[in-house]
Amino acid sequence: MSRIRHAGRPAVQQPVVVVDRGSPVPLYFQLAQQLEAAIRDGVLAPGTRLENEVLLAHRCGLSRPTVRHAIQHLVDKGLLVRKRGVGTQVVQAQVRRPIELTSLYDDLAAAGREPRTEVLELAPVRPEDEVAAELGTAPGSDVLRLRRIRFTGAEPLAVLTNYLPRDIAAVTGDELRRHGLYELLRRAGVNLRIANQTIGARGATAAEARLLDERRGAPLLTMTRTAYDDKGRAVEYGTHVYRASRYSFALTLVER
Repeated sequence: MSRIRHAGRPAVQQPVVVVDRGSPVPLYFQLAQQLEAAIRDGVLAPGTRLENEVLLAHRCGLSRPTVRHAIQHLVDKGLLVRKRGVGTQVVQAQVRRPIELTSLYDDLAAAGREPRTEVLELAPVRPEDEVAAELGTAPGSDVLRLRRIRFTGAEPLAVLTNYLPRDIAAVTGDELRRHGLYELLRRAGVNLRIANQTIGARGATAAEARLLDERRGAPLLTMTRTAYDDKGRAVEYGTHVYRASRYSFALTLVER
């Protein structure tokens, strides 16, 4: 383990890297594997700044293009991020979420991931046809629209847009900042039972990129969900987008 000191910052432990030039495994991939192992094991913690490419290449006895290739490989996997004026840093581990009828806020809290919410909108609106059809609202009836950014720690993770029938529950911005939506619905006496959900992917719009600290066109996971109560009434329709580099869905498949 070597210790690297950046100006104005405490010394940071950097993992020892040993490459085998006789191995058929490319040198860049050997370096990437060892850096990834250091990240997974917590040797390189989230927020750790890597030494620059020149120093890393010199320390490992590799060429700068080889080091650059290894770092880009880990950037593409979502383990490192390059920030102008800062350098290359380790990012938070990806959030893996089981596909269950749960709130993202509650899932993050249960995993010790420090959920935080910024409320962008909380207002009645005239719904688009798709939203009205999913919620089964009467023609011309308003619904409540909620738009939020969900953070884990200081890092934006998702933009959440949800629609509720006006008579389902009265929720406030302060409550949405401190609790998950499903928790608030259950407190209001709504018994959530089942949901129809679709997962997809697309590129970030300019507005989404600004909110999620991503570049325009960056890959996002999408999720649409209509949730029903124990009486079969649609009580919530949501359209969410998640940073693909920070988030994934996990599910268990059973053979029939």
